[in-house]
Amino acid sequence: MVTAISIVLIISALFMIVTVLLQSSSEGGISAVSGQSNSYFSKSKSKTFEAKLALGTKIAATVFVVLSLLMLVIK
Repeated sequence: MVTAISIVLIISALFMIVTVLLQSSSEGGISAVSGQSNSYFSKSKSKTFEAKLALGTKIAATVFVVLSLLMLVIK
Protein backbone atom coordinates (compact mmCIF):
# COMPACT_ATOMS: atom_id res chain seq x y z
CA MET A 1 0.00 0.00 0.00
CA VAL A 2 2.76 2.42 0.94
CA THR A 3 4.73 1.53 -2.18
CA ALA A 4 1.76 2.18 -4.47
CA ILE A 5 1.05 5.52 -2.81
CA SER A 6 4.73 6.46 -3.06
CA ILE A 7 4.79 5.69 -6.77
CA VAL A 8 1.66 7.75 -7.44
CA LEU A 9 3.11 10.55 -5.29
CA ILE A 10 6.31 10.63 -7.35
CA ILE A 11 4.37 10.57 -10.62
CA SER A 12 2.14 13.44 -9.50
CA ALA A 13 5.20 15.43 -8.40
CA LEU A 14 6.90 14.91 -11.76
CA PHE A 15 3.71 15.82 -13.63
CA MET A 16 3.36 18.97 -11.56
CA ILE A 17 6.97 19.96 -12.29
CA VAL A 18 6.49 19.44 -16.02
CA THR A 19 3.23 21.39 -16.18
CA VAL A 20 4.69 24.31 -14.23
CA LEU A 21 7.75 24.44 -16.46
CA LEU A 22 5.62 24.39 -19.62
CA GLN A 23 3.52 27.36 -18.52
CA SER A 24 4.53 30.76 -19.79
CA SER A 25 4.92 33.62 -17.39
CA SER A 26 2.19 36.21 -17.29
CA GLU A 27 4.30 39.32 -17.15
CA GLY A 28 1.42 41.70 -16.55
CA GLY A 29 3.36 43.91 -14.18
CA ILE A 30 1.59 46.98 -12.83
CA SER A 31 -1.06 46.89 -15.54
CA ALA A 32 -2.39 43.63 -14.09
CA VAL A 33 -3.02 45.37 -10.77
CA SER A 34 -4.99 48.21 -12.32
CA GLY A 35 -7.00 45.90 -14.56
CA GLN A 36 -5.62 47.17 -17.84
CA SER A 37 -4.36 43.79 -18.97
CA ASN A 38 -7.74 42.59 -20.27
CA SER A 39 -7.79 41.67 -23.91
CA TYR A 40 -9.89 39.67 -26.31
CA PHE A 41 -7.73 36.60 -25.83
CA SER A 42 -8.03 36.64 -22.04
CA LYS A 43 -11.81 36.29 -22.25
CA SER A 44 -11.64 32.83 -23.82
CA LYS A 45 -8.90 31.40 -21.62
CA SER A 46 -10.73 28.21 -20.69
CA LYS A 47 -10.06 26.59 -24.07
CA THR A 48 -6.40 27.40 -24.50
CA PHE A 49 -3.41 25.18 -23.91
CA GLU A 50 -2.39 27.45 -21.03
CA ALA A 51 -5.71 26.84 -19.29
CA LYS A 52 -5.29 23.09 -19.67
CA LEU A 53 -1.79 23.32 -18.21
CA ALA A 54 -3.11 25.36 -15.29
CA LEU A 55 -5.86 22.82 -14.66
CA GLY A 56 -3.35 19.97 -14.84
CA THR A 57 -1.13 21.77 -12.35
CA LYS A 58 -4.02 22.27 -9.94
CA ILE A 59 -5.05 18.63 -10.16
CA ALA A 60 -1.48 17.38 -9.73
CA ALA A 61 -0.94 19.69 -6.76
CA THR A 62 -4.15 18.49 -5.11
CA VAL A 63 -3.23 14.84 -5.62
CA PHE A 64 0.27 15.55 -4.31
CA VAL A 65 -0.97 17.24 -1.14
CA VAL A 66 -3.62 14.60 -0.42
CA LEU A 67 -1.17 11.74 -0.93
CA SER A 68 1.48 13.49 1.17
CA LEU A 69 -0.97 13.84 4.03
CA LEU A 70 -2.04 10.23 3.58
CA MET A 71 1.56 9.10 3.76
CA LEU A 72 1.97 11.11 6.96
CA VAL A 73 -1.05 9.40 8.52
CA ILE A 74 0.02 5.90 7.41
CA LYS A 75 3.55 6.17 8.73
